[in-house]
Amino acid sequence: MRKWIFMALVAGASLAHAQTSPAKQELVTRLLKLQQASIEDLARSIVERPALKLMQAAGATLQTQVPPDKREAAAKAVDAELRKYVDEAAPILAERALKIAPQAYGAQIEQKFSEDELKQLVAWLESPVNKKFQQQLPEIQGAFTQKLVAEAGPLLDSRVQVLQAKVQASLGIAAPAAGASAPKGPRPPAKAASK
Repeated sequence: MRKWIFMALVAGASLAHAQTSPAKQELVTRLLKLQQASIEDLARSIVERPALKLMQAAGATLQTQVPPDKREAAAKAVDAELRKYVDEAAPILAERALKIAPQAYGAQIEQKFSEDELKQLVAWLESPVNKKFQQQLPEIQGAFTQKLVAEAGPLLDSRVQVLQAKVQASLGIAAPAAGASAPKGPRPPAKAASK
């Protein structure tokens, strides 16, 4: 009985996959090609996450546990190690992401979009307007981020200082002396490590 159930499931899965037209499969392939840069960027951001957490932890440790005269050298050494990690790991994960994209990413797209929708999506992604929009987006987002931080940063500074004091108290770390340089509120994001 199990053998028949298994054969029916395999036949059903094969039939469902066979129902996809070659034209639809070609559209999914084109879409994946058009999305290659964003897939690689996603892989890089996954690699950068632990590096950013380590950088934040190292920054706190530098300020509280490393003598002031050794902080700059230690910070440079940590930064070099983090950059090396990102530069080595990002291409590895990007290659893996591109390899599994057709099965994972492509299969989802094929399932969730009709052939007509895929035609429209590919046409939009290949359009000159979209290409111009994508080229201009970093500059637009950068200007927006600067304005937001300039206007909202002062609103958050006191909250960040209170949070820092509470975190330090929770960790049993003495608060910096009055007049000591404490981290300010939000800042514009640092540029990602060079590729």
